[in-house]
Amino acid sequence: MGKDLQTEELEEEELVELVDEDGNVINFKLLDVTEYKDEKYALLLAAEPNEEIAEDEVVIFRLSEDGTALEPVEDENLLEEVFEFYQSEVEAEELDD
Repeated sequence: MGKDLQTEELEEEELVELVDEDGNVINFKLLDVTEYKDEKYALLLAAEPNEEIAEDEVVIFRLSEDGTALEPVEDENLLEEVFEFYQSEVEAEELDD
């Protein structure tokens, strides 16, 4: 599902508006941005869950080098690695608190 980013900056709690291949606008909340293997990834949650995306489903996109576009990640293994890395980062932060 190719998407185009229609916002210039990503910040916590910011709504990100993506357009799917059928021209439908889907709003996401930015969960976080994480860096994995020298690439930045945006982790998004559906702001308005629908039949394709559940309320608690995390959607991951690669952030372009200039940080202005989200690029779909087709590799399921990479998506899994990024999500597991993010979870381990969050757990480590919680232990530090």
